Amino acid sequence: MTIATDPGCVLSARALHLVGCGLVVLDAAHAIVLWNGWMVPRSGYAFARVRGRSLFEVFPELRGTKVEAAVLAVLAGGAPVAIAAAAGRAPFPLRQAGSFDGARLEQAVSVTPFCEGGERFCLVEIRDVSGNMDRERRLLDHAESLRARSYVDGLTGIANRRHFDVALERELRRARRGGTPLSLLLMDIDSFKAYNDHFGHQEGDACLGAVARALDAMCKRPADLAARYGGEEFAAILPDTTLEQACAHAEAIRCHVAGLRLPHAPGAAHPHVTLSIGVAACVQGWADTPASLVEAADRALYAAKRSGRDRVLASTDPAPG
Repeated sequence: MTIATDPGCVLSARALHLVGCGLVVLDAAHAIVLWNGWMVPRSGYAFARVRGRSLFEVFPELRGTKVEAAVLAVLAGGAPVAIAAAAGRAPFPLRQAGSFDGARLEQAVSVTPFCEGGERFCLVEIRDVSGNMDRERRLLDHAESLRARSYVDGLTGIANRRHFDVALERELRRARRGGTPLSLLLMDIDSFKAYNDHFGHQEGDACLGAVARALDAMCKRPADLAARYGGEEFAAILPDTTLEQACAHAEAIRCHVAGLRLPHAPGAAHPHVTLSIGVAACVQGWADTPASLVEAADRALYAAKRSGRDRVLASTDPAPG
């Protein structure tokens, strides 16, 4: 490929060196016939050093990559190829201008065929997308942070109702697929209205936080989930746990909270803060949907409260009707 010497061509060549991306032209033998000014400080190679050499001799690590495949396909008569940017993708060993030991520029590469004087060439365009990728990572991190916060109860710091609903649906599907047990605990702080009326809402919030931390500490397995269900109600999802095992675990939670010996209001049923707990388990053909499992645990919870509070009761019968 020869460069004409008329003023228009000279102006075009100068403009190519001012473009804010890498431009490399290869002939049919993969030899470099154009290497614009953007490439020089980022590769460390002046055009004089690479002219006429194979691109894959200058950058041996490009062999076997998508860049080589694109060049071969385009020069063989194929259509233009775009290699999209992705985190950590830097096929060409290019760095910030003047930096020879810094991180590689993240790149988007496109390869476009063209003909000149009856010969076939391809234009390799290399764009620095490092800034775009940094912004994308920050956006993804921010989105992940927002998503995580949307699953956490702002007052107690444990899982919120949204997280509970998602987790219960997921664990029920898993239990049905694997034929494994799944249990649910619903818990209520006894006489909490009296606590709030006597100590005030600020102390009431502190009480909710203390109970939440105690509950979370008792749900130690990775798949267990402690959640604030709403108001003074809490829940625990216990995968791979039978009804009998769940009752034993619920009793341990009840004793743990009672052992905190948080003073209760004078008008409360007990002198210290206590929990009533209802327990239900997923059984084939019964309590095998989120709604039915929650309903079964809720019935057991209110039976525990009606029978004196500060106790654990299990639901073993299908819902009426």
